[in-house]
Amino acid sequence: MVRLSNKENKSTLSDIAYGIMHIQEFFTHIVEINNKELKPCIYALWHMHQFCVYGIEDKAHLSIMISNSDDGEIIARVVEKMGFKTVRGSSNRKGCISGTIQMVERLKAGECGAITVDGPRGPLRKVKNGIIKIAKLANVPIVPVVWYSPQINFVKLPGWDRMSTPLGHCEIVNLYGDPIYVDPNRTDDEYDKEIKEKIRASLIDLETRIPDVYKEAKKNKLWKKRKNKK
Repeated sequence: MVRLSNKENKSTLSDIAYGIMHIQEFFTHIVEINNKELKPCIYALWHMHQFCVYGIEDKAHLSIMISNSDDGEIIARVVEKMGFKTVRGSSNRKGCISGTIQMVERLKAGECGAITVDGPRGPLRKVKNGIIKIAKLANVPIVPVVWYSPQINFVKLPGWDRMSTPLGHCEIVNLYGDPIYVDPNRTDDEYDKEIKEKIRASLIDLETRIPDVYKEAKKNKLWKKRKNKK
C-alpha cells in the first residue's frame, strides 16, 4: 500500500488540508444546543463527529487529543493553525502516558479537552478507557457532543468511522448531552464499565434526538440569529 504521507511531505499536506478547511470555514455555520460551557471539562465525541469541535467557541483554550502517527502529525498541524491546542498521544504505553499527563495538566489549569472516545482506529462506537482515566485524574466532568445536518453536502467520507464533514454552505447543529461526573476515588472495573456505558448511551441518545432538534433550530431561525449576533 502506498502511503500518502511521509516525513518529507507532511508540511505540504498540512498546508493543503488547512487551505481547504480555511476556505470551508466561511461556509460552515454551527449553532450549539445545550452547551453549558463548563470549564474545565472533557468533550466526548465519536470519531465520525470529530470535526464538531469547530463549533466550540473558545478554541484557544481547547486541547484536542491526536495520535502520534504520521497522519496524526498532519492533522495536529492543521488543528493548531485553526486556533486549537493539541495533545499528542498513542496506543503504546509511553505515548498513552505522555498524552494523559499533558491533558490532565491542561484540564487542571482550567482549560477544556476533547477526545474521540472510539478512536483512533475503532471499533466504531466502542468507548475506550482513556477519557475516564483522564476525567478521574483531573476531576472534571465529561460532556458528550454530536453534530448533524440533513443537507446533502453534509457528507460521510469513506472509512471505518464514516466521518462527516460539510462541503460548501452548510447549517449544522452541535448538540451537547448532560455532563457525566466521575468519582476520582472509584478504581474498580465495574465502575469504569458503568461510566463507559453512560457515555455511549448519551452519545447514541443525542444522535437519535438531533434531527428533531435541528428542525426546531431551523424553525426558530437560529443560524440567522447567530449571524446577526456577531
